[in-house]
Amino acid sequence: MHYHSEVSFNHYAKIKRILEDQKPGWYIKKINSPTKAQNFKGETVSYPHYYRIFSKDGEQIKFCKFQQPIRLADMLSVPVDELPFQN
Repeated sequence: MHYHSEVSFNHYAKIKRILEDQKPGWYIKKINSPTKAQNFKGETVSYPHYYRIFSKDGEQIKFCKFQQPIRLADMLSVPVDELPFQN
C-alpha cells in the first residue's frame, strides 16, 4: 500500500464508505479543470485535473472528488486499471 497522509487517508476512506452504499454501476470521470489539495505536509498542491465519481444514474456523488486514482485503488483494494473510468 502507498503512504497516505492522515487527511488524504481519511478522504479516501470516506469515499470508500460512500461507495459501499452506492448501487452497482458507479463510474469515474476525469475533469480537465485545475484543482488544489493539501498534501501531508499541509502544503497546497495544484493539479491540472481531478476525478469525480458519478452514480449509475449520472449524478455526481457528494464528497467523491479526488486527484490520485492510485490512492482510491489502494483504498478499494483493486488495481488502478480496474477502476471504472468513463470518458
